[in-house]
Amino acid sequence: MSLSPAAQQFLKGAKDGLPFHIVIWPFAAIFGAIATQAGLNVVEVMGFSILVIAGSAQLAALQLMTENAPTLIVLATALAVNLRMGMYSASITPHLGKSSLLTRAFASYMLYDQPYALSTIKFEKEPDLSLSEKTGYFFGSAIPIAIAWYAMTLAGALLGEKIPTDIGVDFAVPVTFLAVVAPMLKTLAHVASALTSVVLVLILGFMPYGTGLLVAAAAALVVGARVEIWMEKRKAAA
Repeated sequence: MSLSPAAQQFLKGAKDGLPFHIVIWPFAAIFGAIATQAGLNVVEVMGFSILVIAGSAQLAALQLMTENAPTLIVLATALAVNLRMGMYSASITPHLGKSSLLTRAFASYMLYDQPYALSTIKFEKEPDLSLSEKTGYFFGSAIPIAIAWYAMTLAGALLGEKIPTDIGVDFAVPVTFLAVVAPMLKTLAHVASALTSVVLVLILGFMPYGTGLLVAAAAALVVGARVEIWMEKRKAAA
């Protein structure tokens, strides 16, 4: 029996997402182990991963929690790290925005870095895809990675100290973000925003509880917006 176009796109999305599993599996397992070693029980660890489903924000929050940072700082830092999700949502709405309310609700939950990156590239290359095909591809790239994240987090939480947390997967977060961000640096505004955030994070590394990240994120958004406005004015003048 032949598969529907949407099902075919689901499988393509799952296939395109396979390379990300290389970093997701060890990253999730080590997060689970670190979280239990920090004092969280298995239910709390899984609640963290299932509700937040954002490894970078989870690690940032966990580190601050172990440093006994104020709750407000923990929440603000996690929100700052995840500010990009709002931009992801605005970017992908033209493609998935006409789906049913239930589909959009599930898509908003599954909207994290890897499926966003894969889907936006796919939709740009194949603009004639139907809504059902786009939805199928998006969920195909998102659901398998999410299941792997849950499963390996649970494995790490259950095994706890049996999993070494110093096996050198620190590269998982930066490599993932490079794979996501690099194809999107298409305009001067994007590049200016990215450079601003990198420079300020390095300069403000001395600030307590990682608050330099909050300043860098806010400054990068302002710089990106100002450069975008300048570019639009320049186009209008031309």
